[in-house]
Amino acid sequence: MGVDLNKIIKNLEIGVDWIGLRQISETNTRVNIRNGRPDSNSRSLDNGVMVEVLKDGMFGYAATPDLTPEGIFKAALLAKKNAQTFSSNKIYKFDESLRPKAQGTFTSPFVKNFDQLSLSELNDFLSLCCDKMGKRKEVIDTLAFAVISDIQTTFVSSNGSEFSSNIKIVQHELSVTSKKNNEIQSRSWGNISQCGLELFSKEQFLFHANRILEESIELLEASECPNEKMDLILMPDQMVLQIHESIGHPLEMDRILGDERNYAGWSFIKAHDFGKLKYGSNLLNITFDPSIKGQIASYDFDDTGTQASKEYLIKDGILVRGLGGIESQLRSKIPGVANSRATSWNRAPIDRMANINLEPGKSTLDEMVKSVERGVIMHTNRSWSIDDYRNKFQFGCEYAKLIEDGKITKTLKNPNYRGITNSFWSMLKMVGDKSTFEVMGTANCGKGEPNQAIKVGHASPVCLFSEVEVFGGV
Repeated sequence: MGVDLNKIIKNLEIGVDWIGLRQISETNTRVNIRNGRPDSNSRSLDNGVMVEVLKDGMFGYAATPDLTPEGIFKAALLAKKNAQTFSSNKIYKFDESLRPKAQGTFTSPFVKNFDQLSLSELNDFLSLCCDKMGKRKEVIDTLAFAVISDIQTTFVSSNGSEFSSNIKIVQHELSVTSKKNNEIQSRSWGNISQCGLELFSKEQFLFHANRILEESIELLEASECPNEKMDLILMPDQMVLQIHESIGHPLEMDRILGDERNYAGWSFIKAHDFGKLKYGSNLLNITFDPSIKGQIASYDFDDTGTQASKEYLIKDGILVRGLGGIESQLRSKIPGVANSRATSWNRAPIDRMANINLEPGKSTLDEMVKSVERGVIMHTNRSWSIDDYRNKFQFGCEYAKLIEDGKITKTLKNPNYRGITNSFWSMLKMVGDKSTFEVMGTANCGKGEPNQAIKVGHASPVCLFSEVEVFGGV
């Protein structure tokens, strides 16, 4: 990355208790193909250093794209000034123990490196997928896109931290929209992972291109989703958002402390709920797990240098731990995790989700279906709404199947459901086994002022909920 941070930090004698330097260099390549033709191709490079200091019990920050020793020195002086300015109004006094010594390297798993596929070849690959999805007369729009990110981070500190990582991320999506008379329906498939270009399997992509094409056509003739309380089976690609919105966000400790109320909202969770609140049924087990290889938010250390490890947030339905980094843990006296994360070199770390997963159970999908007298299976989020406390929610999905007397009978269009967080998770009736477990994620979780859009992982099996309010309509 061309900068010797160790040499620079040794010469930063600015009279502070602790200092850390984090350089992040991020390259993003994006390819959009619409209706078989290139819609856009772009490549960007972002590179800079965040300087963090501890002075008079307060952390101060300043960032710079000027990677010369002089540029970093100026940023360090500004960080010190910021710490001193806010120190006179501090509520909590911090010390060096909140920045543990972190040493090591982390690299995303990959087989095929990013230089082994040209931009032209990627365009051709995605165009082929669009061609596959555009074979039917009902199709009015196809889209295939990919974003390839290579993120290199180096962190050093005055107490001996020396850590580096190389995160390789591939995000992809295929979507197709079909129309018959006045009916318009869409289906999509995609994911985001830490991996290499081996993800672009022609066989896999063309299989899913054909599947979502056929399902979009199928929806044009489908019955409207009924309006009634019934059993609901959510597939992993919908469980991603259910976990994200009604478990991940409510457990963020900076929300519970009130830090995010002005922008991202509060939480219905209170500090006294930890260790006591029955969040869901006994089948609900939620973990913070940055150790899963290939999941989008896997790492060894968070951006404070805290070692990351798998921890239960909810165990057998009981809320036991929050999503709060080392500073929030000190402030709240609530057990947390290593999740202080910054989205880039010009942002300070805050409490974020990472890999927040629902642990597998013991049921097969077939067993779930056979247990349902009347219900719906829903796939793939289409719309969502949830209140500022992450309590009352409503989600819409792209595709659904009706279950009657233990059998899947027909396709349903415009499926939606609504609920209240605690009561909804209390209705968790069956949890899928490892055969139904899928590792997924989302690319843009927004939070913080100034805004930080960060990548978050969620893995889940298929889940069955009882007596959920289901309804149709767009």
